[in-house]
Amino acid sequence: MTALTRRAVTALLASAAAWPVRAQSAWPQVTLVVPFPPGGSTDALARLLAPGLSQRLDTNVIVENKGGAMGSLGAVQVALAPPNGSSFLVTFDSHALLGALIERPPLDIEKDLEPVLLVGTAPYVVAAHPSLPYKTFGDVVAAAKQKPISYSSAGPGTLGHLAMVLLGKRTGAQFTHVPYKGAGPAIVDTTAGHVDLIIASIAILLPQIEAGKLKPLMQTGRTRADALKDVPTAIESGFADFEASAWWGIFTPKDTPAAVIVRANAAFTATLRDKTAASQLRETQQVNLTLEGPDAFRAFFARQIKTWGDVVRENNIKASN
Repeated sequence: MTALTRRAVTALLASAAAWPVRAQSAWPQVTLVVPFPPGGSTDALARLLAPGLSQRLDTNVIVENKGGAMGSLGAVQVALAPPNGSSFLVTFDSHALLGALIERPPLDIEKDLEPVLLVGTAPYVVAAHPSLPYKTFGDVVAAAKQKPISYSSAGPGTLGHLAMVLLGKRTGAQFTHVPYKGAGPAIVDTTAGHVDLIIASIAILLPQIEAGKLKPLMQTGRTRADALKDVPTAIESGFADFEASAWWGIFTPKDTPAAVIVRANAAFTATLRDKTAASQLRETQQVNLTLEGPDAFRAFFARQIKTWGDVVRENNIKASN
């Protein structure tokens, strides 16, 4: 038995006696753990959730940022927490890549955490400097078969990077990756014309697109985002079943009682269905709220792990490259 398992079992036994028998009894203080520094989309989501969750569970809710090691430090903190509804991981699509990108991951992301809620998804967008002649992503592919075309991303091993690797494999196009430490620097160099293309989430690129500093060529969600109704999806561009979406989800420690997960899911869902909260997520992050429960989220998460884990392994991608 691993140390993680022993600690989880010990926590379960300790919390069993303390947990109220009645499902609607007092809830313990809740910590929403964000496995990244303050200021990102996941941090914004957690802080949006906290007031509504506090009201619906009638308890104090705090947000704690626990960044580091691609988000695994925060994930481990939640995995080791008592499985009594007191700790939740509010995380992002990179969570599905921990097992593939980290040589010795400190936890099993499929076994040590329980899915609670898939909050929603948002497409990535491939965009070019407006001075370039490309009108469609098909134009890019045709040109990249003749000579390499560069693209920027928020970093090696990010979903945007993996999506472009997969597109290159499918088309035979020569794409040269120019990784940055975050989407901000990538945008600066691409809008300056130092890199041909950029791939990033719609929320990050939309202001530059609306300002005419970037030209969108393709979005990677299953359907077109409302904010980019004139930009085709990858599927519409000829890539069958291709989807690369940013996503946000909530997990809790394994062995958390099903009744606790059900009530927590209901509280999170009701909070996000609030008109103000839903509008804020749609407008600021361009999130398509799916609000899928534990079973649907588990299946979605498994697909993400398989699809992008295969890309990482088949192309020998390392997070530090």
